[in-house]
Amino acid sequence: MPGVYVGLMSGTSLDGVDAVLADLCTATPRLLGHCHQAFAPALKSELAALNHSGNDELRRAARAANELARVYAATVQTLLKQCSFDMRNVNAIGCHGQTVRHQPADGYTLQLVNGSLLAELTGISVACDFRSRDVAAGGQGAPLVPAFHQAVFANPDAHRVIVNIGGIANLTDLPHAAAVTGFDCGPGNLLLDAWAQKHLGQPFDRDGAWAQSGSAIPALLARLSADEFFRRSPPKSTGRELFNLAWLEQRLAGKEKPGDVQATLLALTAQGIAGAIAEFCAGAIEVYLCGGGARNAALVALLTKQLAPHRVAATDVIGVDAEHVEALAFAWLAQQTLNARPGNLPAVTGARGARILGALYRA
Repeated sequence: MPGVYVGLMSGTSLDGVDAVLADLCTATPRLLGHCHQAFAPALKSELAALNHSGNDELRRAARAANELARVYAATVQTLLKQCSFDMRNVNAIGCHGQTVRHQPADGYTLQLVNGSLLAELTGISVACDFRSRDVAAGGQGAPLVPAFHQAVFANPDAHRVIVNIGGIANLTDLPHAAAVTGFDCGPGNLLLDAWAQKHLGQPFDRDGAWAQSGSAIPALLARLSADEFFRRSPPKSTGRELFNLAWLEQRLAGKEKPGDVQATLLALTAQGIAGAIAEFCAGAIEVYLCGGGARNAALVALLTKQLAPHRVAATDVIGVDAEHVEALAFAWLAQQTLNARPGNLPAVTGARGARILGALYRA
């Protein structure tokens, strides 16, 4: 059904919850409001820890899912209050949940959220667990945003690529007459943020200023980019279970300057994106960036250089603020679920066919 939806996104960067209120009555979503809620340090630490095997995991994961539901609910309530919008007029909440394990090769992906509790706390129907059905159909369960990118950004007059730079970077190729494709390219902000947190005590390297103060180390970049993931053909997806601080530190020689490592990580992210576009998006002329990485001036400058002569810009210039695209995508996926319409693209995920995604918890 058309109408107003809430989209909630909390990604691999673990920076918190992005929430949007969107009118989806027309082809181009109309943003009615947005807000961001950072995770409390204890919750952020627990979510990071749950990416790896540990003691008492089941109880800890259940408690974290309940805490997430409370954070999500509080964020929705703040959003609706800011917008002076009655919750009874919201059709549904589309909630991504927090990925703690993503193992499609083993037949599962796990996003923590208690959809029942979120519906109970907000009084609004909740669609969540979008990735599992695609995995059950033989797909990667990711990326899911290409279906939204196709619906909103496809242009018959211009071959576009949409690049989402969250914790992981993924792209959507929107050619004129061929099937839409998309896949995860590799790390986006994840390693950059983790290294900045370790050495600067800051959540991220604002505008890539610290990376720009250093110099990329060619030998380290070669070791990082030698990972098998970068050589794998799509469909493919990845996450924190592969690209994390331990992965990075195993490849350090031990005498690198931290600022030079940050510069190398910036180069790795740019190289992963630009290389993927060169190899798999032949004929593209426009590249539009979204996600938090679209606001990293150093990364954007490096991508613009490496992708020349492609036009490189943020999705802001084609109608959707770069920082709201992912949350809007999950509002759109909730609408797909309520309308019993498919939310995946088999050419992107590798699933056996189009599937209606998500579990629905009625208000």
